[in-house]
Amino acid sequence: MIRPLYDWTIRLSDHPRALWALAFVAFIESSVFPIPPDLLMIPMILARPSRAWLIALVAMVASVLGGLLGYAIGAFAFDSIGQPILESLGKGDSMASFNEKFNDVGFWAVLGAGITPFPYKVITIMSGWTSMPLATFIVTSIIARGIRFFLIAALLWRFGSPIRDFIEKRLGLVFTAFFVLLVGGFLLVKYL
Repeated sequence: MIRPLYDWTIRLSDHPRALWALAFVAFIESSVFPIPPDLLMIPMILARPSRAWLIALVAMVASVLGGLLGYAIGAFAFDSIGQPILESLGKGDSMASFNEKFNDVGFWAVLGAGITPFPYKVITIMSGWTSMPLATFIVTSIIARGIRFFLIAALLWRFGSPIRDFIEKRLGLVFTAFFVLLVGGFLLVKYL
């Protein structure tokens, strides 16, 4: 199932209305769709590097708006929509314990999921379910998705095609390492 969706997403990058397709993919990826918008952004930016910043902006705005849909699913329709989505992602068993701890680290959870390959849709739904303050959710989502999409745009704008393999294969690891170092730094400052 994932491979046809991946191929469909890549084909969209050549479409004349690719920015609209990117907005659509970024929006639905934040609440239900399994393919990240990065896969559409990469060929779009490689084809037209002068539009890298616009492409990143469209992805960020649409992703945050889609995140609000995920938040609403968690807040208003968790039992009928949110829970089945999370269970299909293999997160059904850990929901109760996650709910207890989530709001204590909510800012970091949204930031981490927004930057790293962790499914952002899980965090958007859980943010609504646990009643995370909406302002915290929105601001953190803008920061996280902005970092992710503008970093990809900057790397592709600066380095072009050679960076594509790096982004597709290793950038998630780099984002994860950066996030661990960032949190570790804050914890170090807090306890020293």
